[in-house]
Amino acid sequence: MTFVSSPVAVRPPATTANIGPGYDALGAALTLFDEIELAVTGGGLEVELTGEGADELPTDERHLLVRAARAAFDRLGGQPAGLRLRCLNRIPQARGMGSSSAAVVGGIVAARGLVDGGAELMTDADALALAAEIEGHPDNVAPCLLGGVTIAWADDVTGLARAARMEPAADLRPVICVPKTRGYTAASRGLLPAEVPHAEAAANAGRAALLVRALTAQPDLLLPATRDWLHQDYRRASMPQSLDLVDALRADGVAAVVSGAGPTVLAFAPVENVEAIATKVAGSATFEIVAVDVSSVGAVAIRL
Repeated sequence: MTFVSSPVAVRPPATTANIGPGYDALGAALTLFDEIELAVTGGGLEVELTGEGADELPTDERHLLVRAARAAFDRLGGQPAGLRLRCLNRIPQARGMGSSSAAVVGGIVAARGLVDGGAELMTDADALALAAEIEGHPDNVAPCLLGGVTIAWADDVTGLARAARMEPAADLRPVICVPKTRGYTAASRGLLPAEVPHAEAAANAGRAALLVRALTAQPDLLLPATRDWLHQDYRRASMPQSLDLVDALRADGVAAVVSGAGPTVLAFAPVENVEAIATKVAGSATFEIVAVDVSSVGAVAIRL
């Protein structure tokens, strides 16, 4: 195993998951990126953070990106003498936009890029499995690694994460309404019931299947395709303002959902409807609107 002498740069994208009925399975990469630079040094660990969360995230071995990179180095064959990490965080923290997945995938991809022949030693399938193991679920790490729209699942035999990447429809237009307050995935998941009625599960499965068609070929189906019975209403108590906004947008014919575990709201609208979404949010002390696209690329390491 040989480490390369030059640093590597990685731009992991923000992601949105669930997208309504696609609970723990569907995800998409967004054109909002963290910037990471990782280099092998002669010893020690240096961590420099700027941007989102820079004043509260750890700057030692506890940093999630460092932990992910260390796990990847172990799988690749060994640890470097030292590391220098520089991060510019643009993805909002704890908002349902995959900030932790970006750290995990960014660390794994950067570590792989610092090893000579790393892409052969650790394939994308290997990287996905490791990222899901660290993150705990694959729905955000899959689009962060692969880009585009993804369906993620666990292999029936090995239990390892798998994913299929799909090309998004050319006129798919996501808009994110980002709240100023944070959400917490564990607390949000704790509100979900252990069982749901069979009729609701069947309805959700049908809409998830329709959502695949809507995201990849027929965005005019997004409003009915994003109807969810499985998780959003159960989480209302933890983010009432987000679900109220979802309801208001859907009443106006805009396909809106909670992004991931929230509290960010994701809406799909053609360019001419972005202003209508902005009007709904205008004057809100709770949300700000960010227009993004679906990123066709995931996290890639570039040697500097």
